[in-house]
Formats: sequence, C-alpha cells, structure tokens
Amino acid sequence: MVIKTVATNRKAYHNYHIGDSLEAGVALTGTEIKSIRAGRVSLGDAYVRPEAGELWLLNAHIARYEAGSYLSHEPRRPRKLLLHRKQIDSLTSRVLEKGFTLVPLKLYIKDSLAKVEVALAKGKRLYDKRESIARHETEREIERAIKRQKLGRG
Repeated sequence: MVIKTVATNRKAYHNYHIGDSLEAGVALTGTEIKSIRAGRVSLGDAYVRPEAGELWLLNAHIARYEAGSYLSHEPRRPRKLLLHRKQIDSLTSRVLEKGFTLVPLKLYIKDSLAKVEVALAKGKRLYDKRESIARHETEREIERAIKRQKLGRG
C-alpha cells in the first residue's frame, strides 16, 4: 500500500481543536486527479458541509490541469465525499448537535485513489491560539538551547 501525501491543512491545527478523524474518498473528474497527482492542491480554506444526506468538500482549490482542454474543471467546485451511510449519518448528527465542524486535514493518494482525511473539530478561541503559539515558541527555544549545549557553545 503506497500513500503519497499531496496537501495538508496546517491552518486546521492552528484554528481548531482536532477530534476524531476518518478517511473519505473524493468524487473527481479526470483532469482533477491529474492535477492532484501533480501536487497542485490547496486545502487552506477548505471545509466539509453535510447537505441532503451527503458530505461535500467545499472551497478546496485544485488547480486546472495545464495539458487539459478548455473544458477543464472549475478549481473551487464542490466535491462529493464518499463514505458509508452510517459514517455520514454519525458525522452529520455530531456536527448539528454539538457545534463541531468538519475540517479536511490532508489529501493524499492511496493505491492510485485520492483520499481526504476529515476530522471533527471545534473552533479555538483567541486565547487558545495565543497559548499554543507561546507553547511552540518555548519548545523551539528549549530545542535551540539543547542544540547549543551539544555543540559546546553553552
């Protein structure tokens, strides 16, 4: 089983508390999968919304395929996510009840099929974001100090 990560949504880890995640297939056109394989994807502003008993990946940017004709796909068109009915119902009920949102974390190719890792997430408050930034900065400073110590520049 070969897995090639094409795009990750780093904003999601900054803006949300990430909960359970699962793998979903994506319904794509021919030029979209070619563009994904070329790595021309952005999940920065993407989100997942339940509509009419289905899950849709919205605002994900898959660039037009250069070698395709003028009838190529629309870069930000809604794309249907492929999951089992029980999974869709479970995610939809949790999103509607508890104030969660569905966020795509990464898009990857697994055995020649495009997959999206979708997670239940809860939005962070501004103070949570500040706290996580401060924690990352202190961890970075500690790592730098350890590195300097090892190099003997103490």
